[in-house]
Amino acid sequence: MEGILRAWHAILVGRQPCLSVEITRECPLSCPGCYAYNTEHLGDRITLRTLSDYRGDELVNRLLELVRVERPLHLSIVGGEPLVRYRELNSILPELARMGIHVQLVTSAVRPIPTEWASIPRLRVAVSIDGLQPEHDARRKPATYDRILRHIAGQHVTVHCTVTRQQVRREGYLEEFVRFWSAVADVESIWISLYTPQIGEISDERLRPADREQVVAELDALRPRYPKLDVGPEVLAAMKSPPRSPSECIFAQVTRCVSADLRQPITPCQLGGHPDCSNCGCMASAGLNAVGRHRLPGGVPVSAVFVWSGKVGALVRRLRTTAADAAAAQPQESTAR
Repeated sequence: MEGILRAWHAILVGRQPCLSVEITRECPLSCPGCYAYNTEHLGDRITLRTLSDYRGDELVNRLLELVRVERPLHLSIVGGEPLVRYRELNSILPELARMGIHVQLVTSAVRPIPTEWASIPRLRVAVSIDGLQPEHDARRKPATYDRILRHIAGQHVTVHCTVTRQQVRREGYLEEFVRFWSAVADVESIWISLYTPQIGEISDERLRPADREQVVAELDALRPRYPKLDVGPEVLAAMKSPPRSPSECIFAQVTRCVSADLRQPITPCQLGGHPDCSNCGCMASAGLNAVGRHRLPGGVPVSAVFVWSGKVGALVRRLRTTAADAAAAQPQESTAR
């Protein structure tokens, strides 16, 4: 509840409580279905690899300045591959902790996660894994299972898997995946997303409606037996009926997403392009939409509060922008007179 109230206040004063940043355009992987390198990800014939990005002190200073301006409650650091910039992150992450910001860093664990990160408060490291070892190693080489297991040693990571149709075809696949990673001591929790296609996409990864029903049913059966599987009934219900458009998605509404130049916006959410919201399986979206279904005293759903607060916040931002523009123009007008 405290988190909801803080987010509500941020929205009312015209801020978005969540910020997602592609910290680098670089990645040593070439994963099929990767949304970040999709040609439509940023639109306007811009791609992640063609953007300018930063490194060294310039990246540290620019990112921290962006955070000070945006004042998010939660920051997601994605890529590219964030560990390409691990030296800069060694300076950035402790500073974010001192600022009291909750940080999620998404990585392939292609290189060792610095030991000292394990003791940084409010930091969650999420390691992306594409299924069981044979399929994962083929899709995400050089970030193979063997490397991941070595590189997460001594950490307390979250394993995140995006389920594709290839995985659904084999009976018992999900349980085998959850069983394996539940037995790894360095894994604190396991998250599951469903593959989210772009509008009109036809691919081997795309789930069919029957596949979606099957995955949700399997996860519901698995979660009592595997405590590390962090997917409650409310999230599963949200996965079964995702929002129909970005305007109905709380995650899209409360998150500002920027790319590796720290200016280029990513819309309508961190997936970019033209995501098929009716087939969204994003864990973040499902989690926040699950929160939105809760009802406050009096029966008002939390989602309605976010919607109306967003309208108030948008008005506050417009007024603030108008006032800033007027203030900037004032000296010029005085000079003209």
